[in-house]
Parts: sequence; structure tokens; C-alpha cells
Amino acid sequence: MPRLLLTGANGFVGKILTGRLQGAGYEVVALGGNVSPAQSIADEYLTCDIRDASALAQAVADAQPTHVIHLAAISHVPTSFKEPLLTWQTNVIGSMNLLEAIRQHAPDAFTLFPSSSEVYGAAFKSGIAVEEDTLPQPLNPYAASKVAAEYAFREYFRQGLDGVIARPFNHIGAQQSPDFVTASFARQIALIEAGQQTPVLKVGNLEAIRDFLDVQDVCDAYIQLLGLAGKPGHPLCLNIASGQSRKIRDVLELMLKQSQTPIAVEQDPERLRPSDIPIAAGNNTLLKQTTGWQPAIALETTLSQLLDYWREQVKTTP
Repeated sequence: MPRLLLTGANGFVGKILTGRLQGAGYEVVALGGNVSPAQSIADEYLTCDIRDASALAQAVADAQPTHVIHLAAISHVPTSFKEPLLTWQTNVIGSMNLLEAIRQHAPDAFTLFPSSSEVYGAAFKSGIAVEEDTLPQPLNPYAASKVAAEYAFREYFRQGLDGVIARPFNHIGAQQSPDFVTASFARQIALIEAGQQTPVLKVGNLEAIRDFLDVQDVCDAYIQLLGLAGKPGHPLCLNIASGQSRKIRDVLELMLKQSQTPIAVEQDPERLRPSDIPIAAGNNTLLKQTTGWQPAIALETTLSQLLDYWREQVKTTP
């Protein structure tokens, strides 16, 4: 059975991906921070700060993976503005530490690095769906750190490690932090329905257009990308996008229609990004051609599940 080392295993995607990987036949060695292993369903659990090179090297040596997925990152854009040093240390130096550990202790492992569509930044302003050869023009510390990490992975791939870089667009679903837009909407709606928040939903920029994917579809893409292991000449970088961008206002309307409670909407200046772009659209042709992947879950279904999740959370949280 292939052994897969999953960094960032305690995060939103990591928790979901662990089960999906096990279902696909992988033995999952989860690597997380200072969180109890009891919260993980992984086959094995290792604790390590990826900024600690020696500890990470030992973890990779202990895991002896045939595959690696590197999810661990500071991924919240506002946090990257507030704590740029932590962002760069985690996202760039942490990635370098992992690459060096793989080179030393698991050189035959296939590594998937999920970067981010945020790397395209100002390139989105063309209004054209970006392709993998579109020049990244990051507009925030998170995106810049991901570009730098991508170049580190490309260099190690050039030197002989096998792997691929993915650029997923906005993925959403139950268990995501309310720091992110659709989860914030869902949580506020649930609180208002329960009478725990005044019937005013605070929002940021509703005119922005984004490509939203269900997290399960993203996990499916990751698993299919692992199938490129050992196949010479595979692409080094692929977009994971639905191919259908939507205005955030329209996404909010879909959610509000699922509530019977009258809710007003009010813009909160604190929720506006200093470098927001009007539209983010991605071309997913290369991923489809390479793996046969297609998004399978309708946005309306994802939003319904997200609302139900937060309704349950509000019921069970004092």
C-alpha cells in the first residue's frame, strides 16, 4: 500500500482529504502542529512545525512516504498582511525544509504542492481566464510566498524529484473557517436564524467575481494528480478551476434564498481587501486533458451543505 505524508493535515482541506485518500487506497501519515492526534483519522500521526528543518527531516525519515501532499501554509490573505514574516517563514522556508527532507530521506516520493490561484494576482485584470503559462503577478504576501515556494519546487523537480504543482481556485465547504467569505455568510445566517445576531449580515466586496469549487471536487483533483507519479513528461503545473466564475453577490443571494428569515446586508469596511481584484477566472483545460477530472458538485449543493453545517454548529456551540 502506498504511504502518503500529508502536511497541514489538521486544516480544512487536510481533514477531508485524509479520508478521501484512505478511500483511494493510501496509508496516510498525517503531519500537523500541536493538535491532538485523537482529532485525526489518519493511519499515523506526526507532530512537527515545518519551520523546524531538523524536526521535519526526522518526520519524513520516520514516515518513509511514497507520496507527499504539502498543504501546510498560512493561507488567510488578511493574516498574510498582518504577519508577513510568519507567512514567508511558513510558506517558503517551510516548503524548502520539506523539499530538502524529501531529497535526503524519500527521494523517490512523488510530491504534490497545492499552490494557489492567488499567484495570478494582477494578471486577472485582463478579464481572460488565466492559463498555467500566465505570468504570476501576486498582490498580497500570501500569493507572493506561494510563487516563491513554487519556484523552489520547480528547482527540486528540475534536479530529479518527481512531482506537480496545483493552483486551486476558491474551494469551499463545511468545516471551513468563517475567515473565508462563504463560510462567513453561512455562519452569520445561522446566527441570525438562531436569534444570536441582529438580522444584519456584514459583507466585504460583493461585486468581485470568483471561481468557487466544492472542497470535495478539489480533493478529487488532488487524488487524480497523484496518478501522474512515475509518468515522464507530465505537466509541472495545473489549474484546478470550475471554469465558471460567479459574482459574490449572486452567491450570497443563493444562500439568502435558503433562509426564511428576513436579513439585511451591510458592507463592513474591515472586510475589504486592500488589493481586491474585480474578477478571477481560471482555464481548467490542461487538468481535464491530463487527468479526465471534472467538477461534479453544483455550487447550490455546496452552499446548502455549508448552511446546514453552520446551523448545527450554532445549535451545539454555547
